[in-house]
Amino acid sequence: ISDLMDNYTVYFGHVLSNSFYPVLQRAIGVGSAFEGWSPREQDVVYRVLIPMTPPRGHSFHLELDSAEERPVRNFRVRVQLECTCTGEGEDMPCFLHQPEEELRRNQEPSFLDTLCTGSYLDVHKTARWFYQLVRAIWPALPQSHNWHLVLLPSRRSCQFKVTNGRESFRVEMLFGVRRDDSHIFVSSQTREAYTQSTSWPETYAVAEAEFFKYIARQAPPDSLHLKCLQFFTRLQLGLGFSTYTIKTIVMHLLNAVPVSRWCRRHFLRRLMDISDNLRLCVEAKCLNHFVAGNRRLPEEISLPPDVQMAEPPNLFHHLATDPVAHSQALGEY
Repeated sequence: ISDLMDNYTVYFGHVLSNSFYPVLQRAIGVGSAFEGWSPREQDVVYRVLIPMTPPRGHSFHLELDSAEERPVRNFRVRVQLECTCTGEGEDMPCFLHQPEEELRRNQEPSFLDTLCTGSYLDVHKTARWFYQLVRAIWPALPQSHNWHLVLLPSRRSCQFKVTNGRESFRVEMLFGVRRDDSHIFVSSQTREAYTQSTSWPETYAVAEAEFFKYIARQAPPDSLHLKCLQFFTRLQLGLGFSTYTIKTIVMHLLNAVPVSRWCRRHFLRRLMDISDNLRLCVEAKCLNHFVAGNRRLPEEISLPPDVQMAEPPNLFHHLATDPVAHSQALGEY
């Protein structure tokens, strides 16, 4: 999948090099499949996040969509025209100052007209654009000789399968905009039953993937920290505790328990730690988010100041406000 995404990145660069569409950066693998602990090995979805930067003559400005306290905040991506009158190249039109008649004669598609609603980048329109790119570029990729591409429906991402008769891989291409120069993005992934097409939820997936890479660099060869996470999340399948809940507890433990104490002889002890921490969090009705507001993250993980200094969101907030949900969670534990 990494090779496939790298090939797509190369062709994205060729196809979009002289256009006024967003510039697509190298895909970043996120989620359990790339972190190495998928609980459903037979049904893995390989998620990648493709960072987008503005094309020439444009800039992106992130605006907080809601100041409401919630585990994940929504942003809007405002697209602003920038003057290119003094830019290099005589054939570069300035969308800000060139007359509309000249722009129409130039026949270049307008970024604001094609991928935006008003002045804001539209997730649904961007997803349709991604589908068109993936379909058009596929025949040029070396993988197309031995694999078959099947596009899958989605409004806020580009999902597809590649099959060769014996194997099948499912891929979800998310797209997003980096916040400053950090590991935090706003992405197309939905977080609620309905998310407006101009809403881009803040995602911590890249920062979490970087944390697992950091742990892997520190861990001895016989470390079973990923097996602990995979084993416990698999136990929870079908119960009320999400895999993200268990992942958050394990990340907190990995940040507190030396990685040398996750080897085979400590396997049962670490599983008991996960179980005990889950029980304590359910009883206290509190599980702090791992990234937002965590001042003990490794220095390699870069956060915007507002994320770093935030009050950690409580992932068990619903247990604190709903006695029935709390009683049910205790029973499920």
